[in-house]
Amino acid sequence: MFDAIDKQLLKEVADLEAIPKGAYNIRKNGKLLGREVSANINIENNPEGNGIIIRVAPNTVNESVHIPVILSQAGLHDTVYNTFIIGEDSDVTIVAGCGIHCGGSKSEGHEGIHEFRLERGARMRYVEKHVALGEGTGKRILNPTTRVFMKQDSYAEMELTQLGGVDHARRVNEAEVGPGASLMITERVLTEKDQQAKSENELILSGEGSRANMVSRSVIKGDSRQDFYVNLIARAKCFGHIECDAIIMDNGVNETIPALKAQHPDAELTHEASIGKIASDQLMKLMSLGLDYDEAVNRIIQGFLK
Repeated sequence: MFDAIDKQLLKEVADLEAIPKGAYNIRKNGKLLGREVSANINIENNPEGNGIIIRVAPNTVNESVHIPVILSQAGLHDTVYNTFIIGEDSDVTIVAGCGIHCGGSKSEGHEGIHEFRLERGARMRYVEKHVALGEGTGKRILNPTTRVFMKQDSYAEMELTQLGGVDHARRVNEAEVGPGASLMITERVLTEKDQQAKSENELILSGEGSRANMVSRSVIKGDSRQDFYVNLIARAKCFGHIECDAIIMDNGVNETIPALKAQHPDAELTHEASIGKIASDQLMKLMSLGLDYDEAVNRIIQGFLK
């Protein structure tokens, strides 16, 4: 079912070495490669034919669904629109992401739009990883979009990771958080050479007692550039926080613009941001323990992005 490249990409993107247990939908080069449903998680094509609908039954707990995408076809630019409906009082993990293997001079790309609808009391952990491999010279392009709509007392934790290999990326995150609901987003991005990555975020706290926390960790190496923008909008008594930190190396460029917009007198919004180089005392301490310069730098970066 899987060739050597498929297996490598699935391992990098979704930590899969074999067919996963439970529900899954694996897409390769714009086509369905494999699908399985469970008693509580159903997957079907959407009416438009450009994606899938995943329905998690109410009260489903301790289950997961894997929906990785892999690309290895030169010149292909794939687009999908997936919808997730997470039933009341369920608690599930969703593993997504895209892996590109470029072996030639033509560009390859994927644009995945994921819409999440969390019903009352639903809980979701969403893990999305983007990886680009291969010795080809073609551009590797990944443009993910997530849209999250959270009803009362729901909870969503999202881990979004892109660590090297992607030439151009534009990530868009949009969310509306209802009463008593909580959203946690952690974004980790590493760029190098002349790669470019942009993250655009708009989080709306619309319900009383809603909470949102967004953490961004960026490492910018070589001649690469990263831009991080976030609008945190409060329309009720709520709490929101933005934390964005970046390490710049070589000739890297970074622009970080966090915006807080309080539209209710009882809103509490905070942010903290830092951009800088690796501290020399950290390097010296690790090198005194026997690491060479490159090993010390890599150790610090790994810890920062962890």
